[in-house]
Amino acid sequence: MSADTSVPHPRLSGLDASDSALFATLLREAPIGFALFDTDLRFKRANQSLARLHGVAVADLEGKKPSEVLSEKYGEIVETAVRKVVDEDRPVLDVDLEIGGRHWAYSWFPAHAADGEITGVVLVVVDVTDRVLAETAIRRKEERYRSLVEASSQVVWVTMPTGEVVDDAPEWRAITGQTHEEYAAAGWLGAVHSEDRARIEEAWQACVTGDRIFEATYRIRTRAGGYRNYDVRAVPIRRDGEIVEWVGANTDVTGKREAEEMRGRLTEQLSAAALRTARLQQATSMLAEALTVNQVVAVITEVGRSAIGADRSAVALLDDDKVRLHTITPGGIPELPGPAREEIGVEDPSVMSVAVRERRPFLAENPTSLRLQIQAEEIDAFVQVTDERAWVGLPLLAAGRALGALRFSFTRPREITEEERVFLEALAGQCALAVERATLFEREHKTAEALQRSLLPDRLPQLPPMRLAARYQPATRHVQVGGDWYDAFPLQDDRVAIVIGDVMGKGVKAAAGMGRVRNALRALALNDPRPAAVLSGLDRLFSATEGMEQITTLAYAVIDPATGEGVISNAGHLPPLLIYPDRRPEVSTSEAGTPLGWPSQRHQTKFSVPPGNTVVFYSDGLVENRRRGLDAGLDEIVAIAADAPPEVLADPEILVDFLVDRMLAGYDHDDDVTVLALHVPPKTA
Repeated sequence: MSADTSVPHPRLSGLDASDSALFATLLREAPIGFALFDTDLRFKRANQSLARLHGVAVADLEGKKPSEVLSEKYGEIVETAVRKVVDEDRPVLDVDLEIGGRHWAYSWFPAHAADGEITGVVLVVVDVTDRVLAETAIRRKEERYRSLVEASSQVVWVTMPTGEVVDDAPEWRAITGQTHEEYAAAGWLGAVHSEDRARIEEAWQACVTGDRIFEATYRIRTRAGGYRNYDVRAVPIRRDGEIVEWVGANTDVTGKREAEEMRGRLTEQLSAAALRTARLQQATSMLAEALTVNQVVAVITEVGRSAIGADRSAVALLDDDKVRLHTITPGGIPELPGPAREEIGVEDPSVMSVAVRERRPFLAENPTSLRLQIQAEEIDAFVQVTDERAWVGLPLLAAGRALGALRFSFTRPREITEEERVFLEALAGQCALAVERATLFEREHKTAEALQRSLLPDRLPQLPPMRLAARYQPATRHVQVGGDWYDAFPLQDDRVAIVIGDVMGKGVKAAAGMGRVRNALRALALNDPRPAAVLSGLDRLFSATEGMEQITTLAYAVIDPATGEGVISNAGHLPPLLIYPDRRPEVSTSEAGTPLGWPSQRHQTKFSVPPGNTVVFYSDGLVENRRRGLDAGLDEIVAIAADAPPEVLADPEILVDFLVDRMLAGYDHDDDVTVLALHVPPKTA
């Protein structure tokens, strides 16, 4: 073997010196890997691209077998391929090897002498990363498309440009039951309903010859022998301007068609029953505002009775044990011996009991039907004494759970039509949702109201000559409890602390937030009662424990009962109302400050309540609502206080009722109202 380890310059017959140099340059610089093996599987020649690819020098390759110089993973592959070419005298093509994060196509070709004898093997290595990535992307797209088609209700088929079937469609044949031969002969048209076939075939041929998109709807015979409705859309696929095939997609629209037909029937029926439709829409609107169970029941019974002409109606709800029905409407539940009862068992013979037990509408168009469906002595006795002659029982179901039942009855035989049945089931569904919502609402409301009232003082301190009176009135329109509160408590230096506040929000969360602020204020006031110090402490506490979205306002004052002198600090609350004995009332013009937790320097201002004067603290529910803005409300409370008789102004208990009654008259009471009045009687001679 020659000691010269450099790659000799190739010299090929028929090439001059410049051609030979060009060939050598290509071997050395081209990005294609190249190598020549002898029949002993050893490298005879290799270029730099191949050597760099495997991280070795060209000189290290010469005279070595691939397994001796390349890594174990690749050396065995290369050597096996060279051996295969030598043994079988045929090429091994396009072996994809991933090296250094890129893909390389390895191809081995036999080299022959002039007499045809194999003299070696030529290896050519080409970077095919871009091709592999493109093929992978195409394959992924095909997989996604295939998955999308399989996951959808569509069946895809392909025909030749002339419209004849070219590829098998197993999904289609699985639906139609066609054999491969049947499908190949007649195609998809072979499964089309005989009444539709001529029309569809004519339209299909017209689109094929006219080069138009084909869209149609027809019936397909299924494997089971029935028919289903399909929408089809087929488009021509062009290549170089010529149609090479047609691709069609069939979509099963049977359910959609049935739903459309059902919708059409319902539309016609509801058009003939415009009153019921209007009443159902009215019920939806009214139920959206009904927050208590009694309000829901009132809406449902009125709508049901007026829509279907029922003479009587009743609503009953299941108890917590789900074994008894309790009536919500007055009059109780009939159908049992003796007077109508307020509750019955779920297992008792009753229209509502059957509806709840079986969770389906119960319809009896006459007494005979009632006896047949509820075979019990009690029913026979009931029919003999009642004037009712037809009955409807509807279960109230929410998320599959039975909540109770509706009962409508008629004093004449009455057959409930399918349209009326649909209406009543829709009404019962709305009723069930509304009852469930109202039940949860009432439970939360009671919890929040109990929490809120427990945090209000049982009584106000009365420190002569000063007199205090307060009122808290929950909202009546929307029965959510809010975060309004007031407090008054004596301090160690014989002064009295007065506070009124408002935690924005409704329900248990607002009531709980109110409780935290109230308790923190009391604790801070007992340590340092100065209003500015108390509000600053609340700011720090509020920033550390409450979210920024929680807005809380309050006004806090400390007053000496003996002199009526005091100081006040306001954290974004409404200004107090000042009532004088000898001039028009006014609202305080002192700076309101920012709500708790908002960065600000807290200040306190002096104020006094001379004998004969009254100061009134209040929440926004007193002066503001959806129809009256804040400025108008402040003007109105000043005007009402100015018109108050002297005997009203002299008694804070009467005054707070006077202000609440006058301010809320004529308005929906949709927010809590809190009022706290402090009055100093005039000095007597």
